[in-house]
Amino acid sequence: MVEPNFDGVETMAGTSELEVIEAPETAAAMLQPLRLEILSRLQEPGSATTVGKSLGLPRQRVNYHMRTLEDLGLLQQVATRQRKGCTERLLQTSSRTFLVGPTALGPVQVVTDRAQDRFSSAYLIATAARTVREVSILRRVADQSGKKLATVSVDAEIHFASPAEQERFLDDLADAVSKLARKYEGPRCPGGHTYRLTAAAHPAVPTENHDD
Repeated sequence: MVEPNFDGVETMAGTSELEVIEAPETAAAMLQPLRLEILSRLQEPGSATTVGKSLGLPRQRVNYHMRTLEDLGLLQQVATRQRKGCTERLLQTSSRTFLVGPTALGPVQVVTDRAQDRFSSAYLIATAARTVREVSILRRVADQSGKKLATVSVDAEIHFASPAEQERFLDDLADAVSKLARKYEGPRCPGGHTYRLTAAAHPAVPTENHDD
């Protein structure tokens, strides 16, 4: 659908909030430094000319990389405008943010069955990677069917006064999760839905507080 926009520009498409890159060839192509720069500058509509000027590079060189990114589905044409007697194509990223998923690493991706220690950081990372992998698959299926994927996330930061308190909290958390699972676990039946619950804890990354 074409809609009028600013300065005689006609918009032609929109962007999604998040796209998970799963194909190895797509990840390899987009992670080139110049292409990352181009993607960062095309979060708003732009042309090879405008991007080239901002990077101090020839339009032809930028246009080559923009077409590659467009072929990969990372850029999309969102507008056209008349400039100096020619029709200029304006492109924009197909998503506001990109995330390279674990499947992009192919056979060397991290999986939970290679990290058996549930108290290790490797297992936590493997579990997080599995979450990204599974949710991205489900999200793609939901998008294709025009449905919304029902998920829930809980995030909190807790300060423990002592290691003993930390251990008590983990025991209470495990006990609470077990009780909830037993309370709501029902028989497998048509129309029901099976959910995966993952609870993880790790030290918070220190943040600097800047006083104005």
